[in-house]
Amino acid sequence: MKKVSIFLAPGFEEVEALTPIDLLRRAGAQVTIVSVQAEKAVTGSHQITVEADTLFEDMDFEDQDLLILPGGQPGTNNLKACQKLRSLLADADKKGKLLAAICAAPAVFGDMGLLKGKKATCYPGCEEGLVEAEYLTERVVTDGNLITSRGVGTAIPFALSLIEQLFGKEKSEEIRKSIIYGH
Repeated sequence: MKKVSIFLAPGFEEVEALTPIDLLRRAGAQVTIVSVQAEKAVTGSHQITVEADTLFEDMDFEDQDLLILPGGQPGTNNLKACQKLRSLLADADKKGKLLAAICAAPAVFGDMGLLKGKKATCYPGCEEGLVEAEYLTERVVTDGNLITSRGVGTAIPFALSLIEQLFGKEKSEEIRKSIIYGH
């Protein structure tokens, strides 16, 4: 079974978090919602509160296949300020694990130097956060182990891309058809 962690900080963008959670679970991934704060209840940027499955310090990330950062503000800034998350992402990147971020959250990777020489995308107006990356305007950009996307309107293609990375094109297409997305 593929294992995925998605990290919630106060002010996260709800659609950008819940869409990948939902679609990855439909595909058969074990998705763990991880709070980077001291409590499981995390309130998003539009005042929707989500209860995480676990707290960061209670989670063992060793066997995770994919780590996801939703965007939103101040959620992205709260993720960026979380040193334990930054350490985890740096270690996972060194191991070549899949790392994904949407909207403003690719700036976390940029701030850490993970995007140097890579292609990436983000929410319009957040391009300066893609430090030393080649900025593209595609809905989803994959470069090596890094997957980035633009925002709420690209949450479904982002999630389908993550499914394809973990399970292959056939499973991604199956989920796409089951939710009546696209063509």
